[in-house]
Amino acid sequence: MLVAGCGGSAVGAGGAGAGPSSSTATIPQAHPQAVDPSAGQQASAVTPSDPIGDPNAHAMPISQVRHLLALEKVAAKVTNATYIDPLQYVNHWERTDQGVDANMPVGAPILAPCPVKILAVIPDWYAGQPLVYFELLNGPQAAQIQYVAEEITDIAKPGLYLQQGQVIARYAASGTGIEYGWSTPNGVTLARATTGYEEGQVTPAGVYMRNWLNSLGANAGPS
Repeated sequence: MLVAGCGGSAVGAGGAGAGPSSSTATIPQAHPQAVDPSAGQQASAVTPSDPIGDPNAHAMPISQVRHLLALEKVAAKVTNATYIDPLQYVNHWERTDQGVDANMPVGAPILAPCPVKILAVIPDWYAGQPLVYFELLNGPQAAQIQYVAEEITDIAKPGLYLQQGQVIARYAASGTGIEYGWSTPNGVTLARATTGYEEGQVTPAGVYMRNWLNSLGANAGPS
């Protein structure tokens, strides 16, 4: 009996439909062969002093680095999807400045208002406290960037995609309260990037955020 190899068939030398053969002479046999290099041919030598890569290469300019980082932004399309209030556990609303300031119980979550991508964390943004900024991936503000900063901990890692209602960060045990606002793709607050900001100043970006939160039922008070 003939045993088929991988992709072969157990038929005789005549192919499909041919009768069985009583001889094994037609079965291909392996014939190992050695291939010798040409006489006098030597392998090229590599010495420890030889450079690896292009010795004339230069680091890319910072403008190109920034461009590549900007490409990490998803730039999602605007949809009619709805948002949820990301600050559902606020127990005290404070002033409007670059964003909206607020206080929460320790451990309370800041929620993703819709599917979001965490873009980056700035560890020491204000008084040793961090800022995390993220892109909204659907809804009327899709592709816009938001941030939450200051008294936060347990921050979602950059590059993560969160679904609506998942935790972006939690309110820390100590700090200066939180600030929630709009950001640019490189983590600069929208207030500073547009109208500028002086401590305590009410900015258009801050008013925009408070109105946005109130449209979701946050009851953050007048701006």
